[in-house]
Amino acid sequence: MPSAFTPHNTNPLTQYPQAWERAGQVKLLVLDVDGVLTNGQVWIGADGKESLKAFDIQDGLGIKLLEQCDIPTAIITGRSSKMVLARCEELGIKYVHMGVENKAIALGELIKSLGLTTADCAVMGDDWPDLQMMKNAGLRICPAQGHEAVKGFAHLVTTRSGGNSAVREVCDLILKAQNRYEELLNKARS
Repeated sequence: MPSAFTPHNTNPLTQYPQAWERAGQVKLLVLDVDGVLTNGQVWIGADGKESLKAFDIQDGLGIKLLEQCDIPTAIITGRSSKMVLARCEELGIKYVHMGVENKAIALGELIKSLGLTTADCAVMGDDWPDLQMMKNAGLRICPAQGHEAVKGFAHLVTTRSGGNSAVREVCDLILKAQNRYEELLNKARS
């Protein structure tokens, strides 16, 4: 059996040969929020509180498509936000962990409750607080604008930035690697 770091003939990701095989094994997608689901900007209103977050609509559809294939999405973020909670509710994301100081511990508790292992997870983060959570993930992903240290640690760096369809890029990769993409696309076309 080839190593996860060996390119495969079916792998379209020549720059990240390990990502295709790893995406084929994903059973849970875990996302940070700021810089992954958003562009990382925090809008503070006159009251000194966060007042606005912008989410990419294509990311939302990608998350829903994964859910249709029994691949849930989880959120693990250091910040707490009513806007994030509302978006997660809208998308049907059941596993939402906000205000988390140690993301690795939160991930460990989540995967244990789901009967999974870290190797079953794809984890997408953009900055240093995400590194411990990403450490043992089966697939480590960083959006294009992520910090250089995280990019160097990732199995895959997306071509798109956080808040600009980077999550959808990952969802599509997982669906393609698990041979579900064409089936879902054909349903959308019919």
